[in-house]
Amino acid sequence: MNVAPIFAAATWIVPLVIAITFHEVAHGVVANAFGDPTARDAGRLSFNPIRHVDPVGTVILPLILAVTGAPVFGWAKPVPVRMGQLRNPRWQGLLVSAAGPGMNFLLAIVGAAILSVILRLTIADHRGTAVLFLLVNLNNFMMVNLFLAIFNLLPIPPLDGGAVLARLLPGRIGRRFAMMGRYGFGILIFLLVALPMAMPQFDPVSQLVQPPVRFLARTLFNLFLGH
Repeated sequence: MNVAPIFAAATWIVPLVIAITFHEVAHGVVANAFGDPTARDAGRLSFNPIRHVDPVGTVILPLILAVTGAPVFGWAKPVPVRMGQLRNPRWQGLLVSAAGPGMNFLLAIVGAAILSVILRLTIADHRGTAVLFLLVNLNNFMMVNLFLAIFNLLPIPPLDGGAVLARLLPGRIGRRFAMMGRYGFGILIFLLVALPMAMPQFDPVSQLVQPPVRFLARTLFNLFLGH
């Protein structure tokens, strides 16, 4: 039995589930702090992944991507936020939207720091399967969080970057831009799947997301490992 695909899936899906759970909780925590208790009242300020799992975005798609060796990403059920209940819907709404990617950046830093500590404490020749599994998980945890942070900052509704941009644009323009969110899933499918298949030279993930992810990963390695 070839256990490599199972090992790969396990070392990607566990970090992804943690990353998207914290991402969604961050949105709800910030919204609650600014006056909107909707996520709290719905029981979504929980770090229990089951409360946030989307069967397709959290399990099926990441599993397929991990087994096939493609870049692993996914999504959870969005936490409910009523921007009208915020004390300052425009600017506090911007912070609510930015909280998810911000949490992913923070988790990437934490993952890199823990990874560096374990690498320094373990001798390469004496790393058993359990330690190797932990190291791969931590590395993937850092990479998944960097990917989710950068990907979600793309200025496309309904991604967080689209919500941030909508609140930075002047009133009517921002509202019209935000309305594009109803077509957001179709736009993402076109950009991430249809466009690269039809025109491989235009691949938003490899051209817009992966370069900053690799740069930030190298930066974190240099910062914590000193090389």
